[in-house]
Amino acid sequence: MQNDMIENLARQLLDLDEGALRPREKAVIERIVKRLAVSHNLNVIYEDAATPGQRLADHVAAVGGSWGFIIGFGVVIALWALLNTVILASDAFDPYPFIFLNLMLSLLAAIQAPVIMMSQNRQAARDRIAANHDYEVNLKAEIEIAALHEKLARIRSEDLALLTERVEQAVGKV
Repeated sequence: MQNDMIENLARQLLDLDEGALRPREKAVIERIVKRLAVSHNLNVIYEDAATPGQRLADHVAAVGGSWGFIIGFGVVIALWALLNTVILASDAFDPYPFIFLNLMLSLLAAIQAPVIMMSQNRQAARDRIAANHDYEVNLKAEIEIAALHEKLARIRSEDLALLTERVEQAVGKV
């Protein structure tokens, strides 16, 4: 029974037979037949599946890519330069050209860049999953709309047939 309904929906609404359906399309039609929802919150599912390292990478990318980090880091560098040129002048622990500061900045960039790349890769994977989910939701909406159009057309034709019958009966009585 269920396979017949799936095949009928596939043929009527997608102009495909059941064998030509891709797995995602078949899953959407099965959910329609069972009257189940297709949409769900991907953020919850994705966050539940994240490892602690992935969560850390996301957090580092969020902090490292923020205006707060950029402004704060600019202030730290300005204070470093002020401390080592004006305040400590002759006793500076990192005199101009700030070799130790350059080393720290290089180390930060060497660590931060791959972590941000991990987070970007994770975001790309999340975007692919979201795009697939959007496709399934849109497909279900399209199928449901097509089914409603078909149902309305059937109701209109039944009403038209009934009205035609009544007009014929009324004309026959006159």
